[in-house]
Amino acid sequence: MPNFICTTCGTQHAESEQPPASCAVCEDERQYLKVTGQQWTTQERLRLTNRNSIRFEEPGLTGIGVEPHFAIGQRALFLRSPGGNLLWDCVSLLDEAVVEAVRALGGIRAVAVSHPHYYANMVEWSRAFGGVPIYLHADDRQWVMRPDDAIVFWQGETRELGPGLTLIRCGGLFAGGTVLHWAGGAGGRGALLSGDIIQVVADHKHVSFMYSYPNYIPLPAATVRRIVAAVEPFAFDRIYGAFWHGVIPADGKEVVRRSAERYLRALGQ
Repeated sequence: MPNFICTTCGTQHAESEQPPASCAVCEDERQYLKVTGQQWTTQERLRLTNRNSIRFEEPGLTGIGVEPHFAIGQRALFLRSPGGNLLWDCVSLLDEAVVEAVRALGGIRAVAVSHPHYYANMVEWSRAFGGVPIYLHADDRQWVMRPDDAIVFWQGETRELGPGLTLIRCGGLFAGGTVLHWAGGAGGRGALLSGDIIQVVADHKHVSFMYSYPNYIPLPAATVRRIVAAVEPFAFDRIYGAFWHGVIPADGKEVVRRSAERYLRALGQ
């Protein structure tokens, strides 16, 4: 039986003979349904119309996306480290060419995802590399549309995935919203892989924080302060957001502080 994929958010669902009646991720107020209504595809159909794209980000870090644009349009990040390679966030397509390319670079030993909008087809990625663990924060358990034994629900505020790789629960967009700290990134100055928990904005000089980006629902002041406090103990100079070219190349920690202050002023706090 197929695993249907929502064409609006890109989330792959559990096996079923017929498409699900709805996508719970898109029915939530943080997401939306297209004006054309709920539509579905499958991995097999998607391979006929789209392909994976690969782009260099920096030594040890490669972006993986989908072309043409599909669903939300985020890109994943393939991180190579001495302790083992990691896929950060996920995309809805997994084609044979990208599997071969990633295997040639050492494969992956784990998948970790920032929040439910990027769960995509994480199970397919895990299985393609031998059923590697998928790390999700336990606070977001209810948003898993395709359960699998590979999923590891971690709890608490941080989780070490290996030397210099730390998952940090920030909350925000979702209760379990997570960023990844890579100590070896940016030439050893540290990098934050933030998804859109901390969103790199168009000017590439600031970041922002939202409960819903497409529906323009802001976060309360206390939540923004919590996000900033969660990453404060970690050194990072660079920030990689969720989308192609969404990068703060330098001074990332100060950018987070300055952007939070601007956001709080706008809220009148």
